[in-house]
Amino acid sequence: MSIFRKIFGSGNDASNEANENDYNPFQDSSVNLPVDEQFTHNFKKNGGKFLYCENIAELNEQFENILEENDWFESEAMCLETRLFNMLDSNNIKHTGVSNPKFLLASCESLVAEDGSIMFSSNQIKQKKANELPDNIVVVAATSQIVLGKSDGLREIKKRYTTDYPTNITTIKYFEKAKEEDFLHYGSSPKNLYLLLLEDL
Repeated sequence: MSIFRKIFGSGNDASNEANENDYNPFQDSSVNLPVDEQFTHNFKKNGGKFLYCENIAELNEQFENILEENDWFESEAMCLETRLFNMLDSNNIKHTGVSNPKFLLASCESLVAEDGSIMFSSNQIKQKKANELPDNIVVVAATSQIVLGKSDGLREIKKRYTTDYPTNITTIKYFEKAKEEDFLHYGSSPKNLYLLLLEDL
């Protein structure tokens, strides 16, 4: 019950108190969702584009759809992971010695459900800051990489790399320019981000 009602009283205290118990304006309704649905909900809310893929063939097809949609065939891309080079080579996209990349192709460390962000490290982006990356990013990830919070993501990194820990661990959360800038967006570098999410569970 609010402090104002305690002081000033109300003619309908019992019914108001019952309503207060049912509704909490500070609780996000997505919190009660399973972790994968929570991630999807928050990721889309942040402006990310989500493409679910059941297998590798579907992932490659969706990647080609992204290239076609943005007219990125035979262009230049930034990619710092050799295991992803084949996706670019098969579509005639230059990725070595590029000066004007149209997009970044990368994997990630984790997909963070609580705020819909994507966690990267030096394994994907070397020592580059978010504002040094291309405006367009295509992320290849798996459903097993979805974690509830950032602390869970850091725990996964510690487990995955037992000795040689990556550096430059960062998250990108904003995937479209905010209509109204506020202090939460200050210093953020919004990215046009596509997530190719491969089912692996």
